[in-house]
Amino acid sequence: MRIKAVRLENFRAYETETTIEFTDLNVIVGKNDIGKSTVLEALDIFFNENKGVIKIDKDDVNKKCKANGNTEIKISVVFEELPDTLTIDATNPTTLNSEYLLKEDGTLEIVKKYSNAGKEKVFIKANHPTNPSCSDLLLKKNADLKKLLTDDIECEDKTKNATIRKSIWNHFSTDLQLNTVEIEIAKLDAKNTWEQLKRHMPLYSLFQSDRKNSDGDSEVQNPMKLAVQEILKDNQLRESLDKVAEEVEKKLIEVSKKTLEKLNEMNPEIADSLNPNIPSPESLKWVDVFKSVSITGDEDIPINKRGSGVKRLILLNFFRAEAERRQKESNIPSIIYAIEEPETSQHPKHQRKLIDAFIELSKADKTQILLTTHSPAIVKMLDFEHLQLIKDGVGKEIINVERSNLPYPSLNEVNYLAFGESNDEYHNELYGFIESEQMLTDYKNGKETMLYKKQWRGQINEQQIVLSEYIRHQIHHPENTENIRFTNEQLQQSIGEMRIFINDNFGQE
Repeated sequence: MRIKAVRLENFRAYETETTIEFTDLNVIVGKNDIGKSTVLEALDIFFNENKGVIKIDKDDVNKKCKANGNTEIKISVVFEELPDTLTIDATNPTTLNSEYLLKEDGTLEIVKKYSNAGKEKVFIKANHPTNPSCSDLLLKKNADLKKLLTDDIECEDKTKNATIRKSIWNHFSTDLQLNTVEIEIAKLDAKNTWEQLKRHMPLYSLFQSDRKNSDGDSEVQNPMKLAVQEILKDNQLRESLDKVAEEVEKKLIEVSKKTLEKLNEMNPEIADSLNPNIPSPESLKWVDVFKSVSITGDEDIPINKRGSGVKRLILLNFFRAEAERRQKESNIPSIIYAIEEPETSQHPKHQRKLIDAFIELSKADKTQILLTTHSPAIVKMLDFEHLQLIKDGVGKEIINVERSNLPYPSLNEVNYLAFGESNDEYHNELYGFIESEQMLTDYKNGKETMLYKKQWRGQINEQQIVLSEYIRHQIHHPENTENIRFTNEQLQQSIGEMRIFINDNFGQE
């Protein structure tokens, strides 16, 4: 299963429902406190069910919604590349499509609702029959389904719920009255529906930039724990572990049975009051067996006691190794790597290798990457289709950055929109674009001018020019020291004026 989109509502700064589209490599940019990390953390809550890095709490409820009496957080994930079959009840395998658990476009949307940030309730949002004669079939037990079978409804096997449902829906095929509804999974007759779905869902691992310096620092431990989770998802290995668990269970039952037999010889009353309590093989958590897996430095010094740059360097090379491994292996589980500010504590040359690794990793089968960044340099290493910009408006606005959004393709433009400031290079681009469109005269018209001293063959000529031209000359002629260097405030002012002019004349931002 692969993420197609994520929806957030009433979660922190996301007041109204906001949709974030997903591809294989997703890089979220925007100003501080705009809601970039919120997307990563919402997914950690969704996938890892409060057992991951992030724990949901009452402060996660949007303040405006709470003031209006709405305390229900919604986190929804839309999936594509779905499993071919699914055993949603104890009778027989079926498909999500035949059970009308998909949306019109064939995707699966799972909605999790947290009332007052409490325990989750899980729903499937689907295009589902609403005709009273054939609705709510997934909520009915076998006996109730049989009562709906009439003489004119043919059913091959009345012992299988999926077969009965299919027969009834086929009978009403011309009048199903399909509509978008939310079906609460916990209320389905198939008690293991959610557990079955989770088996096919991708692993989600969140790496944050601000880690505590403790022996359990998960920034270093997480890659190894993630490796354990991936290994344990291998079907062949899982079967072997199940056999081990079954054998242990068998031996324990044998030991407890003999113990009770001997106890019965001495005190039958006490023996009759006792029962062995042995966990089933399905309930065993093999991940916990390997919870102490870690990487240790020289002389057994924990890596997390090293500098933050070293810790992040280990993480960097974990992703580089993963890129190679996942490209070569075929039988791998789906996974989402979510990394907050990967540039943190990294030398510029390491940043380049890291981004290259993420690009390669995103090309591997069953792999998606989700990043946030504050680095203009990182943005310029990527391509337009990788970037999504978060902006504040009436609500949160997620902009998929495409070349066609701009009057000319510029990642400097993306950085300006994301971080609010820019540099000489972006100023050159804007000025050059206006010049190439032969619009400089129109741009300069009516603007205030300032004195610029130009050196020419040993002489100094003075002229009055507009601010943008003044900055342009200084950028291209740093050898001319006759003029006062422009300030950063003047640079941003000039960039802002040129952007307004371009927007007014070309209808783009």
